[in-house]
Amino acid sequence: MEITASLVKDLRERTGAGMMECKKALTENKGDIDAAGEWLRKQGLAKADKKASRVAAEGRIAVAQADGKAVLVEVNSETDFVAKDENFVKFADAVAKAALASGAADVEALKAAKLASGETVEEGRAAIVAKIGENVQVRRLVRIESSNNVAAYLHGGRIGVLVETKGGDAEFARGVAMHVAAMNPPYNKASDVPAAFLAKEKEIELAKMSEKDRAKPAEILEKIIGGKIAKIVNENTLYGQPFVLDTDKSVEAAAKAAGADVLAFHRIAVGEGIEKVVEDYAAEVAKAMQV
Repeated sequence: MEITASLVKDLRERTGAGMMECKKALTENKGDIDAAGEWLRKQGLAKADKKASRVAAEGRIAVAQADGKAVLVEVNSETDFVAKDENFVKFADAVAKAALASGAADVEALKAAKLASGETVEEGRAAIVAKIGENVQVRRLVRIESSNNVAAYLHGGRIGVLVETKGGDAEFARGVAMHVAAMNPPYNKASDVPAAFLAKEKEIELAKMSEKDRAKPAEILEKIIGGKIAKIVNENTLYGQPFVLDTDKSVEAAAKAAGADVLAFHRIAVGEGIEKVVEDYAAEVAKAMQV
């Protein structure tokens, strides 16, 4: 069968694969467009496996929210350039919607969830690898499901926050989410700070003091250290920090004024904890030419 330009065009529109890949697929499958599409998907899986060992530390955080449920997903790519690609952004958003609809509790469960297109998230991941030529990984998933106020905030596609508040309103909950994105508090309230953290900070503060200060009576020394630890606790807790939308108040004071209680929050940022490979531009271009 003759491989016409219109046949290649139809396969490209179906699969998103490159022109030469589509022509090869049709040639290999004697012009059968359905078989060619399946062949391309199989090739995509092979490419995805081959690229899976490459570090993907860039990417995007995507959010989906509806009816007291909200999810964040982190989808990683190798370069920031690809993270801004329209196909990659659409895939990340589709994964977030699949996460919300499926109720998946973790990434492994999410991989088997169905995208709106009908393929699984893992199949979609392999297809996007074949299309853009980089390693792509669905790395993290966090969710909140509650009858309380649930707010989601996305900052530049690189930081995502979910917040659950009891009482107050949606506007206050979103404000807290914006605060968490900006200030990244490790803990929610003073009661959430681990005893081991406090003990270590106390040890550090004692070591920083002069011998003269350390020689002061125990009750005075304890009061001095207590004040320093209280300041550290405020710096490291959401409730203790000045509220970014009204820095004259702490978040705790703002919550009280709003008649709200912050029950939980999640914050994820692209590439946290991934060891990045530093390459110069020339090396990056050379690597791209070898794909």
